[in-house]
Amino acid sequence: MLRYLHSSKKSVTFAGEYNDKDMRRPIIYSIICLCLLSSHCLAAQGTKSATQNGRTNSATQNGRTNSATQNGRTKGAAQKEWKLIWSDEFEQNGLPDPTKWDFEQGFVRNYEAQWYSADNAYQTEGLLVIEARKTAFRCPAYDPESGNWRKSREQVEWTSASLTTQDRFDFCFGRVEVRAKIPVCPGAWPAIWLLGSTLPWPGNGEIDMLEFYRIDGQPTILANACWAGKTDEDTQWDSSYTPFTHFTDRDADWAKRFHIWRMDWDEHFIRLYLDDELLNEIDLTKTINGKASERGVNPFHHPQYLLLNLALDTRVKQYDLADFPMRYEIDYVRIYQKK
Repeated sequence: MLRYLHSSKKSVTFAGEYNDKDMRRPIIYSIICLCLLSSHCLAAQGTKSATQNGRTNSATQNGRTNSATQNGRTKGAAQKEWKLIWSDEFEQNGLPDPTKWDFEQGFVRNYEAQWYSADNAYQTEGLLVIEARKTAFRCPAYDPESGNWRKSREQVEWTSASLTTQDRFDFCFGRVEVRAKIPVCPGAWPAIWLLGSTLPWPGNGEIDMLEFYRIDGQPTILANACWAGKTDEDTQWDSSYTPFTHFTDRDADWAKRFHIWRMDWDEHFIRLYLDDELLNEIDLTKTINGKASERGVNPFHHPQYLLLNLALDTRVKQYDLADFPMRYEIDYVRIYQKK
């Protein structure tokens, strides 16, 4: 800046009473000093505003880069087109906000190995942590006479957590952004997904922004949607399968980093992205329920609620105890709608 001022001082003009070059010199130096002082003051104010509550905005936070600039796209640019209608930044240490989140409990679906418990989710250092753990206790729902797999297991060997906004928040159409770091060890099944608020599954519609698990032993990232076919057994899927190597070939440390899963949902399409890369585009002219009780209903023209969970895939026959406790870390969830 000083070099710029010195090189351009010939272009500076002054009032007529200061015609003598020697008299102009101290004035020029005074102007330079005032400019430097102003620059230092502005820099100090910027530093003060960038550091709030002991956290810096521009520095990395717990290995996480500032969310104001993500993949070359600024939050401000998104806010010109979208308005934030719901979010959780997980800033307070302790339990998740009960006005925003509820918990699934017990053995829930897919014959998965884990018992869901609210004790396995907590907030720390600006993150929501969902933790799968090795344990051993008698199943509270155990019934030796029951033919239901949720009650016929006598022992609970693994616990995890599944959070849901059901009965607290749902929405129809908009943008969802979730910034997270997922576990990728054998057996890990992290998910970011949505379900319709009214009809039974699959007629209510399911959107999987993220699923990660192994297919034929190969780690895979999925982006899906499903709805009802013509019979109870005829669930219609629109699925995308991306080998994990698609990401790790470009970045060997991919699994150590946070990434942004995004859904853009309007009346015509659902588009699912990972770090701004389109994984799946679902044409909503094709997602009409076929079952007689729900025929003609397009579930993706109705509100959906959000779920975050970490399951354990029973298709993996043996888990490595060194992978536990298994951590699924979420930096934020933000939901927008068009202005």
